[in-house]
Amino acid sequence: MFEKEKQEVIKAGMTLDRYGLIALSGGNVSVRMESGEILITPSGMIYEDMVADDVLVMDVQGNVIEGERKPSSDTDGILYIFQHRPDINATIHTHQPYATAVGLVEDEFTVNLTTLANASAGHVKVTPYSSPGSVDLGMDTVEYLVSSLAVILAHHGVMTVGRTLKQALYAAVYLEEAAKCYLAARAVGPVKKMTQAQIQQSIDIFQFYGQGNG
Repeated sequence: MFEKEKQEVIKAGMTLDRYGLIALSGGNVSVRMESGEILITPSGMIYEDMVADDVLVMDVQGNVIEGERKPSSDTDGILYIFQHRPDINATIHTHQPYATAVGLVEDEFTVNLTTLANASAGHVKVTPYSSPGSVDLGMDTVEYLVSSLAVILAHHGVMTVGRTLKQALYAAVYLEEAAKCYLAARAVGPVKKMTQAQIQQSIDIFQFYGQGNG
């Protein structure tokens, strides 16, 4: 069931590793199918070691439809996101170091680069601390996302979302790139800001980026 989509989930996890957004088995990837089922990565497995059968198929209430592995420890929080945001079809959770570091010094990562506006669709809020493996992670994500595609989970990591897996993946990668630039700039002086008009233009233009395949 959903063999192609499961391979795409695994590939996304390997991409997170390639860009340094996770280490070993950290983080998770999940996707909602058009028919409503949720694909979610298993707990404690390295992505490059996964095969399609390791990715679980669940319903939105958390009942396992297919798969023998233990699901991600963040499953309750992830399902909460899907239950309360029907417009979201993919989530990615990482422990990416630079964006997480921003959350240690800011309450909101204000857009300062076009790539951050492109990928996150606006400012990225920092949530209060929520225990890993708890539904609070999902509740805080839903509350603090607003219209953005990402939140920074205080003292923990990042959650990105999207209409598609590609959109959630771009949000995670470009958020980290922006965080690196921001922290480098902050180390040597005041950080320049973008105007709201510039931010909105960057958000709007990204709607036409790529080849139209999600």
